[in-house]
Amino acid sequence: MHKSNTNFKIIHKMKTKWNIDQTHSEIGFKAKYMMISAVTGHFEDFKATSVSETENFNHSQINFTAQTNSITTKNSKRDSHLKADNFFNVEAYPELVFTSKSFDGNVLIGNLTIRDITKEISLDVDFGDVATDLTGQTKASFKVKGAISRKEFNLTWNALIEAGNIVVSDTIKLIIDLQFIKE
Repeated sequence: MHKSNTNFKIIHKMKTKWNIDQTHSEIGFKAKYMMISAVTGHFEDFKATSVSETENFNHSQINFTAQTNSITTKNSKRDSHLKADNFFNVEAYPELVFTSKSFDGNVLIGNLTIRDITKEISLDVDFGDVATDLTGQTKASFKVKGAISRKEFNLTWNALIEAGNIVVSDTIKLIIDLQFIKE
């Protein structure tokens, strides 16, 4: 005779949803300019979410989108050029999108889509901590760094200056500060 064991526990992992705190976050970048200095900029209009099962965010799903029309480098002429077809073509490609594939607490791997071209990228992550602010909201912070080849995303415009240097480097450094608010 076979006995069945009815004494079992169902373990549910609790998923926690986090939304970006835009006032304490920035999606920034830096590119070499004329090979002697750097241009920095950021996107002003973006959204990001995270769904985590652990307090340290390991194996979390992290996604963000940025409106390409919101790019700013503190130079309106350069910003107009970046919004044109030579670079982002904001009318045809209004968003850039990142969808994570894995996160081990230190490295975030995911797909970045710019101009309908999707490439897997790897980003270094420094997880700050989780804290409760003065209003009782639970927040988590991250510093994210990485680099991409802009040419891989069909951002290929360039020119040579008189000295023979190119105007914009191929490598774009990503400098991202994220603060999430627990739902």
